[in-house]
Amino acid sequence: MGDSLSAGYGLSDSGQGWVALLQQRLQPRNITVVNASIPGDTSGGGLARLPAALAAHHPRIVILELGANDGLRGLPPAALKANLGAMIDQARSAGAQVLLLGMKLPPNYGGRYAEAFERVYQELAEEKQVRLLPFFLDGVAGDEHLLQSDGLHPNAEAQPLLMKSVFEKLEPLLVSIDRP
Repeated sequence: MGDSLSAGYGLSDSGQGWVALLQQRLQPRNITVVNASIPGDTSGGGLARLPAALAAHHPRIVILELGANDGLRGLPPAALKANLGAMIDQARSAGAQVLLLGMKLPPNYGGRYAEAFERVYQELAEEKQVRLLPFFLDGVAGDEHLLQSDGLHPNAEAQPLLMKSVFEKLEPLLVSIDRP
């Protein structure tokens, strides 16, 4: 479940995105990745969409990559935390493990808000005991060579780096679902 960062926004080929690259990496293990990401989505939108996705796909693992648009719109961190927390609870109730991908905001959003926003992910990971990638765009954000012209969305060159970061946090969860 994600937004434009996981939907492959701005890439010339959908197969270039980190989710498609993750599917390629997991293919030999007979694991299917379903990309339920929508550009512009928020944690509230993801929360509304999650029950149908869980019912349709019965995932063993849910990767939550949401919140960037919430932050850009100035959603109170408590609302972001409530939405993501409810998604974690729903995923677990459906029998899925969760990997939470953290997000940070650009510095122009103010230190207090940005810190409170970032803290949501760490607090949820601790409170809900889920795996966390603290900053999904680590090593990509701020690097003009890895970003599209908008300065926000990762380009094709960045996608393998994103996939690698996610895979490193995801791999311990895969042990429980690997098939012989």
